[in-house]
Formats: sequence, C-alpha cells, structure tokens
Amino acid sequence: MSISRRNARRSVRILGVASASTALLLGLSSQALACNIRDFSAEALCTGDKGQIVVTDIDASKRTATVTVFLENNGADDKQVGEKEVTGAREGAKVVFDEDWKANATYRVHIKVPGLVDEDIKGNVTTPATACKKEESPSPTAPASESPAPSASASTPAEDSATPSASESSSAAAPVSEAPSNAPSAAIGDSNLAETGANSNTGLIAGVAGALVVVGGGAVYFGMRRRGAKSGS
Repeated sequence: MSISRRNARRSVRILGVASASTALLLGLSSQALACNIRDFSAEALCTGDKGQIVVTDIDASKRTATVTVFLENNGADDKQVGEKEVTGAREGAKVVFDEDWKANATYRVHIKVPGLVDEDIKGNVTTPATACKKEESPSPTAPASESPAPSASASTPAEDSATPSASESSSAAAPVSEAPSNAPSAAIGDSNLAETGANSNTGLIAGVAGALVVVGGGAVYFGMRRRGAKSGS
C-alpha cells in the first residue's frame, strides 16, 4: 500500500512540530536548571555576641560557586573579609563568614561560577542598626569579712555580776509603802450596803408614793359615788 504524497507531507509536518516543541522544552529546562545570580542571597546575623555574614545558595544544579565577601567604605572595598566555596542545593546550602560587623555597615558579596556567573549579589548587605550584644561578665564580689569569734571572757558574764546580792534582792522584793490617802476610811461596823447606797432615802420615798396612791384611789371612789347619787335624784 503506497503512501500518498499528501500524507507524507502531513507526517513530516507533525514530526517537525514535535521536534521543535521538544527542543523548546529542553531549552527551557536547561535554563531553569542553570545556575544564576538569583540563586544566591546574603544577610548579616548574630550568633550570641558574634557577628556573621551568611550566604545561601539554592542552585538546584548543584554547581560549586566561589563566594567572596568585602567590607565597603564609601562605595569602595575596604577589606576582604574572606573567600569560601559552596555547592548549591535545592533546600539551600549556606556558607558562613565570621565578621565582627558594626552597625549600619555595608558588605559586597561576589559570586563566581565558571562559565555561568561572575557578578555581585544584587543589593549589598547592610547590617542592622544595632550591633551584636556583648555579654558582660559579672564583676567579682568581695568575700564577706569574717568577724572574729568573741572570747569566752567577753561573752560570758562573771558570776558575781550576774547573781544579785542578798541585800539587793531583799530590797527589790520589799513592797513600796503607799502614800497616806486623805479619803476618810470606812466606819467600823458599816456593812457593804453602806458603800453601795443601801442607807439612802429609798424607803421614805417609797412610803410617800404608796400613801399618794391610796389617797388618789379614795378620791376616785368617792367621786364616782357622788356622781351616781346625783343621777339617781
């Protein structure tokens, strides 16, 4: 069975489109896997009281890059902090430069991968406004001075001074005589009722009150009887 010329042309056209698409995909994949400056970043950090410049490489192609860090001063290199190599990793590979950086200092980070990258990380690294805190060592405290132990003679009083004499104890135990009072003493033979007011005029007042009650009652009785006699007449 012969293949027509039209079918042959169509097959060639389809193969050409497929080849071009494959080449394009391969080119894009190679570019995506190629190492470039965007795979690198840098920052100034503190570990305890020590400063560091940390460079991170997320190159998935796992190329080995040479990282060089410079301290900048008025736009020019002041000194080279160090140079190290790092092999990229998708999860990020880090290389650390110990640097006692000052606040608001500027560092330039240069990346070199043979045949691919030879340039600085975009935007120099600027350190924070506060430098790494230095831990202050505590000042030694002077040991407390020990006072000498008191001697036995100083701490223990003598028996003669501690024990009062017989004359002193007797004079201390003797009661102090009270001063004579000007108040009259109670008469002999007076009972305790005299002090509480039982010998007052209470009985006389009670008798007079009783008599007044009797007189008042009689007056009321005779008044009522007289009123009844008048009403009967």
